[in-house]
Amino acid sequence: MLALVREIQHEITSALTAIDPTGFREDTWERDGGGGGWSRVLQDGEVFEKAGVNVSEVYGELSPEAAAKMGGGAHIGDLSFFATGVSLVLHPHNPMAPTVHANYRYFERGDGSEPGSWWFGGGADLTPSYLFDEDARHFHAAHKAALDRHDEALYPRFKKDCDEYFYLPHRGESRGIGGIFYDNFTELGREGGIALARDCGTAFLDAYLPIIERRRDAEFTAEQREWQQLRRGRYVEFNLVWDRGTAFGLRTNGRTESILMSLPLTARWEYDHQPAPDSAEARLLDVLRNPVDWLSS
Repeated sequence: MLALVREIQHEITSALTAIDPTGFREDTWERDGGGGGWSRVLQDGEVFEKAGVNVSEVYGELSPEAAAKMGGGAHIGDLSFFATGVSLVLHPHNPMAPTVHANYRYFERGDGSEPGSWWFGGGADLTPSYLFDEDARHFHAAHKAALDRHDEALYPRFKKDCDEYFYLPHRGESRGIGGIFYDNFTELGREGGIALARDCGTAFLDAYLPIIERRRDAEFTAEQREWQQLRRGRYVEFNLVWDRGTAFGLRTNGRTESILMSLPLTARWEYDHQPAPDSAEARLLDVLRNPVDWLSS
C-alpha cells in the first residue's frame, strides 16, 4: 500500500505539473513517535492557487482517546498502529474551476491478525463554486467505472456515503456535489482493497483533468470571485470542524503544515450572505441542500 500511494502521488503531481508548470515543492518530514511523510505542495501557481498531494506513513502508539475515535478496531486492546495513505486537495484560481479532494488510505491496529484489526478508506469528491452538470456527471461516471470493475453495488453505496460524510450540519448543506467515500472497508480482503485503491486513484486524473482543462481559462467577474471565496469558507468550516482525517492527524502528532495543506490560500466569511433568487449561486445552494443522482439525472 505504501508503494501504491507513492506511485499515485508521483503520477498525479506529474500530470498537474504539465498543467501548471509552477511546480511542486517537496518536503520530507518525520513524525515524533514513528514514521513520517512526503508532502508536495504548489502555491500561487498559474492555474492553482494552492495544490497539495501528500503521502504519509505513520506508526507507533495511539492514545486511548485517539483509538476510541479511530472508527475501526475499537475492540483491539493493543494500542500500536500503522497507517499509510495519499491525500490531495486542489484549489484553482478560477471560480469556474472546481476544488477537488481525494484520498486513499490503509489502517492497521496491533499486528493486524485479528478480524477487524485492519481496514481501507478513501474516496474523491468535487466542490464547485459554479455548477456545470457535465462536469458533475463526468466526475461521477469516471469513479463509477473504476468501482464497477470490482462490484457494481459499490458506486451507489459509496456515493450515498459521500453525500452523508461531506455534510455541514450547522449549515444544512453539503460541502460539494459529492463523489465516492468509504471507510472501515474490508470486504475485498487486503489484496482487493489495494486493487480498489489503485483503480480509484488512477481514475482521479481521468475524472478531473478534463474538467480543469475546460474551466481553467473561463472568464469571470469580481462578484463571482467573491462567491468562490465564500464557498471556500464553507470548505474551511468542514475541514476544521467535521473532518475525521484532520482530527486524526492532529491527535496522532502528525505534521501540522501537511495536515492543514487542505485549506485554501484565501477564503471569505460575509455576514448572512444570500444569493439572488434564480441565480447560478442559488442553484448551487439548492443542489448542496438536495443531493442529486448525477448518473440518472
